[in-house]
Amino acid sequence: MTIDMSQFYQVFFDEADELLAEMEKLLLALDVSAPDSEDLNAIFRAAHSIKGGAATFAFTDITEVTHMLESLLDRIRKGEMALTPEHVDAFLAAKDVLTMQMDGHHHGSGVDQDAVDSVCQRLKALSQDIVPETPAVEAAPVAAAEPAAAAPVADADGNYIFHIELPEVPQRDVDALAAELGLLGTIGQERLADQRVVFTLTTSESQDSIVAICSFVLDPDDLKITLGAAPAAPQAELQGGSGTKQPAEDPGYGIFEPQQAEAASPPSPAVKPEQAAASAPAAEAKNWGRRATDKEGGNQESSSIRVGIEKVDQLINLVGELVITQAMIEQRIGALDPIAHERLLNSASQLARNTRDLQEAVMSIRMMPMDYVFSRFPRMVRDLAGKLGKKVDFVTHGAATELDKGLIERIVDPLTHLVRNSVDHGIEMPEKRRESGKNEAGKLTLSAAHQGGNIVIEVSDDGGGLNRERILAKAKQQGLDVSDTMPDADVWNLVMAPGFSTAEVVTDVSGRGVGMDVVKRNIAAMGGSVDIRSVPGSGTTIAISLPLTLAILDGMSVKVGEEVYILPLGYVIESLQPASADVKEIAGQGRVIKIRGEYLQLIPLYQIFAIEPCFTEPSEGIVVILEADGKKAALLVDSLVGQQQVVVKNLESNFRKVAGISGATILGDGGVSLILDVSALLRSSRQLSAAPIFY
Repeated sequence: MTIDMSQFYQVFFDEADELLAEMEKLLLALDVSAPDSEDLNAIFRAAHSIKGGAATFAFTDITEVTHMLESLLDRIRKGEMALTPEHVDAFLAAKDVLTMQMDGHHHGSGVDQDAVDSVCQRLKALSQDIVPETPAVEAAPVAAAEPAAAAPVADADGNYIFHIELPEVPQRDVDALAAELGLLGTIGQERLADQRVVFTLTTSESQDSIVAICSFVLDPDDLKITLGAAPAAPQAELQGGSGTKQPAEDPGYGIFEPQQAEAASPPSPAVKPEQAAASAPAAEAKNWGRRATDKEGGNQESSSIRVGIEKVDQLINLVGELVITQAMIEQRIGALDPIAHERLLNSASQLARNTRDLQEAVMSIRMMPMDYVFSRFPRMVRDLAGKLGKKVDFVTHGAATELDKGLIERIVDPLTHLVRNSVDHGIEMPEKRRESGKNEAGKLTLSAAHQGGNIVIEVSDDGGGLNRERILAKAKQQGLDVSDTMPDADVWNLVMAPGFSTAEVVTDVSGRGVGMDVVKRNIAAMGGSVDIRSVPGSGTTIAISLPLTLAILDGMSVKVGEEVYILPLGYVIESLQPASADVKEIAGQGRVIKIRGEYLQLIPLYQIFAIEPCFTEPSEGIVVILEADGKKAALLVDSLVGQQQVVVKNLESNFRKVAGISGATILGDGGVSLILDVSALLRSSRQLSAAPIFY
C-alpha cells in the first residue's frame, strides 16, 4: 500500500510556522544577561521539533540549519557558554532563513542560498569562537582513521547495520515498532537489564527511513540510532563504541548525526512513499500537534483542531440563512392570535433565542486574538530601532482581545505604517531624549480593547509629538485649505492627506508621504475610523476604531418610496424632521440644512437612486445626520423603519459592483435590502444634480 506523504505536508508547515513564530517571540523577550532557562528550553524544543518533522519528509536543507541551530542552543541552555547579543542576532537570522526555506518547499518560492550559507557559517563561527576545539583533536592525524570509524559497515549485498536504542516503553509499542521495522529488513531485538530495548536492523535503507517509522511512537529526544559492525551490541558499545559518530561529550539529542560525520558516510536515499506509508502518517500528524504544545517530557494532546476557512465561511453563511428564515417565521406568526396559538408563539420565541445563541457561537469561530497581529511587531521594532540608532521599549496590552479573521488580516498593513511612523518620526534619538529629561529608551505601546460593539486599537509613543507649525507650513506649501486658527484635532488630521509628509529627506523608512493616507483609506474600507491625539513633547496616540465583524451589521432601516435601505448604525448621529426655515438653497450647490448653527449638505436619497419618493420636502420627510471621514451630511428619506442586526451578503460576488452600495441583506419578508455605502454618498454630495448619480 502506497500513501502519498505530500498530503500531510500542510500539517508540518502549519506547525512549523507556529513554532518559528514562538521561537522569535521568545528570542526577542530574552534577557541576555540572565536568560530564563525555561525560555531557552522552549526555543531549543521548537528548533528540535522542526528538525524532526523536516527529517520525516526528507527536507534536508531545513534539517541542516536546524541541526546547527539546536547544537548551539543546546550548549547555551546547558551553561557551556554564555548567551550574548550576537547569539540572539544569529538565531533570529536563522529563523528568517528557515522561514524562507519553508516557503520554498511549501509555495515553490526562491531560496537565497547565499543567505543560508551565511547563517550556517555564522552559527558555526559562534560555536567555534566560544567553545574552541581542543588543539589535540585538530592536530591529531586521524583524517584517515575517522572515516573508517564513522562509516557504516555494509555486507556484500550493500546492507547496513543500525542499532536502535529505545527507552523504557510499553510492550505494545515495542511490538509495533518491531513489526514496522521488519518491513525495512532483518530485525533483532534485545531488552537490557535497565528495561531499555535495543533493535539490531540490517537494511539497505537510510537512517531517515528508520526515523520516519520510530517517531510515530517516540519523541526524537528518546531515540538513539548508531551504526555498528556486529549483529548485536552490548550496552557500552551502544553508548560510546566505535559505531557512534558523535564525540562522547555530544549526547546525540537529535535524530541526525553531526554534519561533518554525515559527509563521511555514503549517500542515502530519501524516504520513499512506500516506506513512509509504514510510518503511520495519521499518527505522525498527531505527533506534530503534540510537539507544538508539550513541555519537554510531557504527553498532553493539543486541544484544538485545524479547519479550513472555507468550511467556517460556509457554516457562517448557513447560519445567516437560518437567521433570515427565523425572521420570516416571526413576521408570519406576528399576525396570529396570541391566545389561540400560545404554544406556537412560545416555540417561536425559543427558536429565536436559540438561533441568536447559535449565530453568536458560530461567529466566534472566526474571531482571532489580536496577538496574531501584535506578535509580528517586536521583531520589526527591534530591527528598525537598531537601523535608526534608537532605543525603543515595545509594550503590548490586550493581545487576547478578539477580532474577526477577515479584519485581522486587513489591519496588519495599517498598523505596520503606524508602528514604523512612531519609531521613525515619533521617538527621538537617545541623546535628544536625555537632553529633554526623558529616559533614553522610548516607549512604544500597542493596545487593543473592546468598546461597545467596536474594537479600539491604539498605537502610542512617548516621543516628541506632532509639530503644529511644521504641519501647517507643509500644508500651505502643498496648497491645502488651512488656517492658523484651526483646532489641533483638524491640524493632526492633515497628516493623513495624500502625499503629505514632513520628513526633510526621503529614506527607505519614510518620507514619501504614502503612509498615513493609506492607513485612513484602509480603515475606512473596513467601516472604521482613525483618531489622532498628540501633545508636543509628550507623545502621540493614534486610535483605530473597527467593528468586531463584517459579517453582521447593526443597521437602521430607512424607507424611500417602496424601497427599504440599510444605514450602518456606526455612521448615524441622529435623525429629525426639520423646519422649512432651516432648509436653504445655495446656487450651484443644491440645498443645505441648518442643524444647531451648522450648515450641512442635504442628500436626497430618492435622487441618488432615481426612486419615486413619497416626500420631496425635508419638512415632510425625515433627515438622518451622517458622519464619515470627518465630514457630515444630512440624508433625506421618507421614513424610519427601525433598528436591526442584518446578515451582510456580498453584492459584487452575487451580482455586480454597484456604486454607493456596500452590500445587501434579506429582510424578514424575503425581500432584498441594499446596504448604503455612507462614505461614497458623502463624497458624491457635491456632485448632485437633476440627474441621478448611481443609477
